[in-house]
Amino acid sequence: MAVLELRHLRYLLAVAEHGSFTRAAEELHISQPTLSQQIKQLERTLDVQLLDRTGRTVRLTDAGAVYTDHARRALRDLAAAERAVHDVQDLSRGHLRLGVTPTFTAYLIGPLIAEIHARHPGINLTLTETTQDRIETALLADDLDLGIAFAGPHLPGITATALFTETLTLVTSNRPPAAGRTTPAPLPARELTGRQLVLLSGDFATRSHIDTYFTRHRTTPRITVEANSIQALTEIVQRTGLATVLPDAITHDHPHLTLVPLDPPLPTRTVTLLRRAEAYESAATRAFTHLTHDLVRARGYTPAP
Repeated sequence: MAVLELRHLRYLLAVAEHGSFTRAAEELHISQPTLSQQIKQLERTLDVQLLDRTGRTVRLTDAGAVYTDHARRALRDLAAAERAVHDVQDLSRGHLRLGVTPTFTAYLIGPLIAEIHARHPGINLTLTETTQDRIETALLADDLDLGIAFAGPHLPGITATALFTETLTLVTSNRPPAAGRTTPAPLPARELTGRQLVLLSGDFATRSHIDTYFTRHRTTPRITVEANSIQALTEIVQRTGLATVLPDAITHDHPHLTLVPLDPPLPTRTVTLLRRAEAYESAATRAFTHLTHDLVRARGYTPAP
């Protein structure tokens, strides 16, 4: 009887993902006949048909779908075990895979990476900027160790730890406040109607949050520019005099920007640190988690409720 090996699992998952022996063989850098032979060997070992080869694309049978689900988990757990074996507790080396939603790269990620590099220069970090749903999917697949996003409904198996409260507000280029004031007077939401704004594009969750506020308070600004980059927004605001809506913490590192409070204020959001429940927590992951909480307190961000 043939012996089941890890390569059989990887080969099966590749065929299932691509729906094609040809494309899977190209990805695996083996010949198609070799791949087909290995899959048949796996099916003989299990005494069950895993793939339906009769259609234009290769599909999993019912048994194959069940088996690949377990195979993915097995390979994921094995990869975690390998990282655990090689984990260095003194942090002289290590690797952390972090996913963040885009707005955090404008004010949080820079200080975090600077701090962890200063404290633990042996840790290598892979940073991925993407949407929250993709962060959670990657955490469950063990493609990320930690994520920074927002509180809300999470996928089963995701654990969220509150970090701080993020406040969105109107942001303009520097202008002197009224006499006797240290900050500009609150701007009634209705006065945004017709005002020219530059905002994040619609693929940002933050934009949906902003649009909901405009709708609720029946105000209709004129969206002059849309951008998919925080840096683009801050540059445009600085150089044109247009206003935008961004997390107020961004102004901590941008002295050329001024906060203009809105009345009523935009609803706050709770920023969270995400991880997969029951995932192995490496020394690098623990160090980054502690450092993140320390930095949030040091920078004076509003505590989460």
